[in-house]
Amino acid sequence: MSPVYDVIVIGGGISGLTAAKLLVESGLNVVVLEARDRVGGRTHTIRNKEVQYVDVGGAYVGPTQNRILRVAKELGIQTYKVNVSQRVIHHVRGKTSAFHGAFPPAWNPLVILDYNHLWRTIDEWGREIPVDAPWKAPHADEWDKMTMKEFIDKVCWTKAAKRFAQLFVNVNVTSETQHVSVLWFLWYTKLCGGTQRMFSVENGGQERKFVGGAGQISEKLCELLKDQVKLQRPVVRLDQTGENAIVETLNHEVYHAKYVISAIPPTLTAKIHFNPELPPIRNQLIQRLPMGSVIKTMMYYKEAFWRKLDYCGAMFVDDENTPVEIALDDTKPDGSSPALMGFILSRRASALANLTKEQRKKRISEYYAKVLGTEKALHPVHYEEKNWCEEQYSGGCYTAYFPPGVMTQYGSVIRQPIGKLYFAGTETATQWSGYMEGAVQAGERAAREIMCKMGLIPENEIWLPEPESVDVPALPFDRSFLERNLPSARGFVRFIGYSTFLASAAALGLFAYKQGFITRV
Repeated sequence: MSPVYDVIVIGGGISGLTAAKLLVESGLNVVVLEARDRVGGRTHTIRNKEVQYVDVGGAYVGPTQNRILRVAKELGIQTYKVNVSQRVIHHVRGKTSAFHGAFPPAWNPLVILDYNHLWRTIDEWGREIPVDAPWKAPHADEWDKMTMKEFIDKVCWTKAAKRFAQLFVNVNVTSETQHVSVLWFLWYTKLCGGTQRMFSVENGGQERKFVGGAGQISEKLCELLKDQVKLQRPVVRLDQTGENAIVETLNHEVYHAKYVISAIPPTLTAKIHFNPELPPIRNQLIQRLPMGSVIKTMMYYKEAFWRKLDYCGAMFVDDENTPVEIALDDTKPDGSSPALMGFILSRRASALANLTKEQRKKRISEYYAKVLGTEKALHPVHYEEKNWCEEQYSGGCYTAYFPPGVMTQYGSVIRQPIGKLYFAGTETATQWSGYMEGAVQAGERAAREIMCKMGLIPENEIWLPEPESVDVPALPFDRSFLERNLPSARGFVRFIGYSTFLASAAALGLFAYKQGFITRV
């Protein structure tokens, strides 16, 4: 008979590996079973002579993501800031404008009010939602029945704000507004620290990347764990009927353990045969959590020509024909390998998946030329991409999302242990769910749940706060008095009446400009 491990970890991504590291440091005997021929899960750094290294999966990190920053620092991995020192591009229906900051400015006073009301409403409603039990929010039933499309139509009045709100959802959760529950999206946003923290580059979730690539985190954790990590071992069976859990892999290896941690996306547990069967609500839950859709692309050029045009490379493209809705500068910190990273998101990822790699490259470079206003974008020297929709051991990226009605009916079991089986994975996090930070929090929490069960730590040490990173401190995002109290666009027009709208709009526009709500391009 094979040895009995203390813990078997299913999944060799960041969540599973950080769980295993903590358990091993506590003196436990652990084995990690990973389905792929590599570790890293939804992070993946590839290396070749054209790109040096490139993250084709999860890459970005920023302030308040203190656990992943701590793990990276322990492993000797440094961060660098994503370039946003020049202007950001906002391209809407064929017209390009440029600005500084996280969100595009506007001249139309109604659009200003609409933008302000949108971000304020998302953040204010989110404050009602408990991070560890969103299904207990006072308006949980009402908000869970509503789609983000319905929310946007309800909250936004101008077409410009509605279009950007749709892009905001597409970019952040790689899914369509009509498919996503308001309760889940507001919870997800709250877990990231609010709309500004989630969407911003500077002082936000996309502020930094890892020198050498995010894939190093899992690779270096794997080196620490040595032969305790087994690759190409997809788990197909989990039997809990005996004294110990029995786990079988696709190549018919059998492992025994006192406990098991599942650190894979919830939907992938449907590939495992359970004995006894999963509890009904858990079984129903995993059938209702689809993964987002994204193709991550990197276009390499001879030089970072966009910087010479005073553009930083960050682009928001609001056009139905565009392949890429958001782009960021992906040039190395030393200025080498100039590149633009672009996400093909959600419905666009599905539509463009049928094209060849070369056809996608051509489409993207043509659109970059249109948006940047230069033919230099038509002449890339190299192109890399990763279609996460075709990865059978991820199912998609960035994360699983909750359609309407799922959170309140089934969500309460997302982290609930089943016998000897405990659950990690970024989807089970209560901070930065969907991100590398959430993966670390969930992995370490699941490990400590087992350590508590074994009597190694008290229950009050399962959920531990994380000290702020000294290297990447967080600055507050404070709303001004006006931002907190300005009326919505709809409310403003109702208040003044349509007859006096034009005069008031001009005055409001001048006032907003002087207050700094809008900037001159």
